[in-house]
Amino acid sequence: MRLAVVLAWAAPLGAQMAQNPSPMVEHTREHPRLKQETPAGRREALELGRLFLPGTGKRKAPPLLVFFHGGEWLPEVAAARNGMASLTVQIGSGSGVYARAFEDPGRFGRLLAEAGSKAGVPFRRVILGGWSAGCGAVREILRSAEARDRVEAVLLLDGIHAGYANGRPGPLESELETGPLDAWVEFAREAIQGHKRVLITHSEIFPGTFASTTETADYIVRRLGLRRRAVLKWGPMGMQQLSEVRSGRFELLGFAGNSAPDHVDQLHALPEFLKKFRRR
Repeated sequence: MRLAVVLAWAAPLGAQMAQNPSPMVEHTREHPRLKQETPAGRREALELGRLFLPGTGKRKAPPLLVFFHGGEWLPEVAAARNGMASLTVQIGSGSGVYARAFEDPGRFGRLLAEAGSKAGVPFRRVILGGWSAGCGAVREILRSAEARDRVEAVLLLDGIHAGYANGRPGPLESELETGPLDAWVEFAREAIQGHKRVLITHSEIFPGTFASTTETADYIVRRLGLRRRAVLKWGPMGMQQLSEVRSGRFELLGFAGNSAPDHVDQLHALPEFLKKFRRR
C-alpha cells in the first residue's frame, strides 16, 4: 500500500474539504509496518468489496470484520490472526465517498446477506470498523436502527471528524457541527450499558480546516458524561498512548503524534486492536 493512497483523511460528510498538510515524515521513534501477507483461505468478490474466509475448515461462520479504507491484505491479516472472516471495502478518498455509498439504509443488510450467501452460512457476529476516511461509512451505517441491530461491535481508528460550526477552529475551544457525531454517541451509550462494544482511537493530528479526531473524541466523552485519564505507556506498533477512557464496554484511547506516519501506525495496529473483540 503506497503512502499516497492511504493518506486520505476523513473529512466531514458532504463536499470534500482540503486540510492543512501534516508532516509526511517523523523521526522521534520507529514506525514499524506489517509485512504484506496473503493468509490462507477463500476470497469472494462481492457487489461492494471482497469477502475473505479463513482456511479453518469449520462449518460454523466465524465472526465477520467489515472494514472500510484499509486496503485488502491488512484487514485480512488482522482477521486471520484473530479467528475472523473479513469483508474489506476500499472505494476512494474522503469520508463523504464512503458515507454516500451507504445512503441507502438497506445496502448494509444486503451486503451482509450476499456475504452470508457466498460463505454458505449467515454471519451472526458482525464487527464494523474503519480507519481514517472509512469511518464515514460506519457513521452512515449506524444511522439505521436495523443496521445497528446487526452490529455487535465498532472499531474506529483515527477517523472521527466533523466540521466547525463557524467554518474554522475557535480561539479557545472550537464549536463543532455535532450532527455527524450523534451516531457515535448513541452507539457508545449502548456499549456503556453492555449491549454493544466500542473502541475508538485517535492521534494528535490537527487538520485545521475541519475538526480533529482529538476534538471529536473530547466531544463524545463530554456527551457521555465521562472523563479522560492521563496515562503514559507504550501501545501497539510502538505507539505512545497518552490517555484513555473506559466505561462498561466502551473504550477510547488517545495516542501521541501529529504526522502522517502516526496516522498510518493506527492502521497497522489493527491486528492488536482486534484482539479486544475476541469472545473469552
